[in-house]
Amino acid sequence: MPERIQQCQSMDEAALIDANAAYYRAFAARDLGAMNDLWAEEAVSCVHPSWPALVGRTPVLASYRDIFLNPLQEAVTARDAQTLIDGADGRVFCVEEVGGGLLIATNWFRLIDGRWRLVHHQAGPLATAPSPSAAREEKRSFH
Repeated sequence: MPERIQQCQSMDEAALIDANAAYYRAFAARDLGAMNDLWAEEAVSCVHPSWPALVGRTPVLASYRDIFLNPLQEAVTARDAQTLIDGADGRVFCVEEVGGGLLIATNWFRLIDGRWRLVHHQAGPLATAPSPSAAREEKRSFH
C-alpha cells in the first residue's frame, strides 16, 4: 500500500479513536454540550441497553439529558477499542464497564466536514469478557 494512503488511514484512525474517547469523556462529565457537539445533525440513532430504538437527534440527545440527570447512573468507561473504517464511515467497537457489568458497544461515526461525528450508538450485555491479552493480540483496524 502506498505510504501516503497508509498515513491518511493512520490519521483517520487516530482521529476516530479520539472522537470515541471524547464521547466517553462527555459521558463521564455528564456534559450535554459536549455530547451535543459530537452527534451529527441528521440521520442519527441510538439503542441504550434495554431501551427501544431512538431515531432522530432530538430523542437521542434527550436520552442523554435524562441519563445525565439520573443521580443513580453509574460511571461508564470504555476499553479494548477496535476500529473499522470504510470511506467516510468509521465504527468503533469497544467494551463498556458500567457498575461492575460489561457491555459491548458500537459507536458509528461519519466523517462530516473533516470531523468524525457520531451517527449511531448501541450497547448491550456482553456474555463473556474478552481476556486483556486476547484483545491485544486481536486488536486490528479494518480499512
